[in-house]
Amino acid sequence: MQQNAWLLVAFPALGALVLLVAGRRANGWGHILGCATVIASFAYGVLLFSSIAGIPESGQVRELHLFSWIPVNALQVDFGLRLDPLSMVFLLLITGVGSLIHIYSIGYMSHDQEGRTGRDNTERRRFFAYLNLFVAAMLVLVLGNSFVTLYLGWEGVGLASYLLIGFWQGRPSAAAAATKAFVMNRVGDVGLALAIFLLFANLGTTQYTEVFARAGELSPGVLLAITLLLLLGACGKSGQVPLQAWLPDAMEGPTPVSALIHAATMVTAGVYLIARANPLFSLSPGGQLAVTIVGAVTLLVGCVIGCAYDDIKKVLAYSTVSQIGYMMLAVGLGPAGYALGIMHLLTHGFFKAGLFLGAGSVMHGMNDEVDMRKFGGLHRYMPITFATFGLGYLALIGFPFLSGFYSKDAIIEAAFGQEGWRGWVFGGAALLGAGITAFYMTRLVLMTFFGEKRWQNLTASNGKEFHPHESPTVMTAPMIVLAVGSVAAGMFFAGGDRLVGFLSPSLGELQESGHSAIPHAMIPVLTVVISALGALIAWLVVGRKPVPVERPARVSPIVRAARADLGGNALNDAIAVKPAFGLARGLVTVDEKGVDGAVNGVAGVLGFTSGRLRRWQTGFVRSYALSMLFGGIVVIAALMAVGIPT
Repeated sequence: MQQNAWLLVAFPALGALVLLVAGRRANGWGHILGCATVIASFAYGVLLFSSIAGIPESGQVRELHLFSWIPVNALQVDFGLRLDPLSMVFLLLITGVGSLIHIYSIGYMSHDQEGRTGRDNTERRRFFAYLNLFVAAMLVLVLGNSFVTLYLGWEGVGLASYLLIGFWQGRPSAAAAATKAFVMNRVGDVGLALAIFLLFANLGTTQYTEVFARAGELSPGVLLAITLLLLLGACGKSGQVPLQAWLPDAMEGPTPVSALIHAATMVTAGVYLIARANPLFSLSPGGQLAVTIVGAVTLLVGCVIGCAYDDIKKVLAYSTVSQIGYMMLAVGLGPAGYALGIMHLLTHGFFKAGLFLGAGSVMHGMNDEVDMRKFGGLHRYMPITFATFGLGYLALIGFPFLSGFYSKDAIIEAAFGQEGWRGWVFGGAALLGAGITAFYMTRLVLMTFFGEKRWQNLTASNGKEFHPHESPTVMTAPMIVLAVGSVAAGMFFAGGDRLVGFLSPSLGELQESGHSAIPHAMIPVLTVVISALGALIAWLVVGRKPVPVERPARVSPIVRAARADLGGNALNDAIAVKPAFGLARGLVTVDEKGVDGAVNGVAGVLGFTSGRLRRWQTGFVRSYALSMLFGGIVVIAALMAVGIPT
């Protein structure tokens, strides 16, 4: 079975190829094929996972060679797959949650032709082709057995995300968001590429097995440079400070894309990269500290900005920025947090995908409206959406015994377990983030599902009247499955350290700290109290007062700063966009004035000279004879001048 593991990637890749090549002939059944290929990959992944989980730990890491990919002198890169516990849990998450999102998309995209593209099911078929391409690229990323193979999937994910975010091509905002995501990801990709170059230059290989076995040969300076460059790549793909500004703009894509990108796949690639390269980071305290700082800063930035938006999808987007920050904080803690970061990544995949699909269900019943100020009282009209969304919300804020309670609390406890000032700073940041998360998510739930029905006397942004209704079964069924995961996944993973023990062949044994800035037993209680306080403040601010339909004209400087992404876009413009455009303009000037000018100048000189010489070609023999006579006289005069006898 393991020898045919390449089928995991082949199924969705073949689906994408067929849907793109078949054209309009696949309009009627393209969505069925798109779902079937990912479900087939998930089913095969379950069988493969069972075969690996049932063998001793020493045999759970398997290298599968497929073919020689880049045989160029010293650069020998084999294309192969690495089947180990880390890649297996990502495999099940990507294909499992991806399958649910594919099924949900059948209903969500069924009315895509209404006021969006003006076409028939051609657009839905193309949408499923892009979804399949995305899943295939993500599987290459997590299953590859070398950094070069990972980079192939990394770039494939970037391309597919560009196509999906800009799927509604007629919207200038969607096209701009897709371009922004693509360009900003390239900034991080440069870091990943340079890290791979350094690994090859110093070790002569990029294969995981060889790199990790020889990591001790790298000097501290080179190791620090490699880990910082890997972190730069992770920041770009996972939307971490300072490269987080693209991620909320990606909400311009269809909601299933938001669920796929922000829940279980693309934004988790950076966390996977750090966890996969754990032998390198474990040898670089400076690299680990940088990852931890980035995670702590990002989780707070995402929380603060999430409080200021009224767009339901953007609030969830910044929630993702914050939760990925928790994961980065965890993996930055080294052996004390690698497995905890992956556990939160898995539980987050359930409840965040459910929240995004719930937001899409609300939009489906509210004429694609995203402004929460136009919602209110929807729990009576969308009971299934409300129930599933509510469970995802409780899991996200860390309600006791739901998924987030087990995974996020474990990260907070590990952060407080760091020595000296790090325990107070990182633990305090994680605890504060829990309280702010409860505030903005409670605000979202209150504005959307409770309070007065503000939509009754309003129209949607597209000019249509509101007629809220529950979504069809093809959309609510995946939401119910994800809600079950939001409730039970954390308890399942944490029970008996099940997940931590399973991941140990890939990430090493979990090293728990023997001390803590706060007693271990008090941390869960304190986290629940802080979260409850955040929810209470949200109720006092939003639940007890009427929500104005229009934004207040005057807001505090903090709110203005949050709505400006705390300077995220300005920073990215300053460090990436403007320098890139300036460099491009400079290169264009050099090309036009320098390269083209030189070529055109030479051509002009030759043209001028040939024009003058052409006038001598008269066709008269007497003219040529006179020229020869004159030339002979000049030669004789020259010889006489230098004293050479004639």
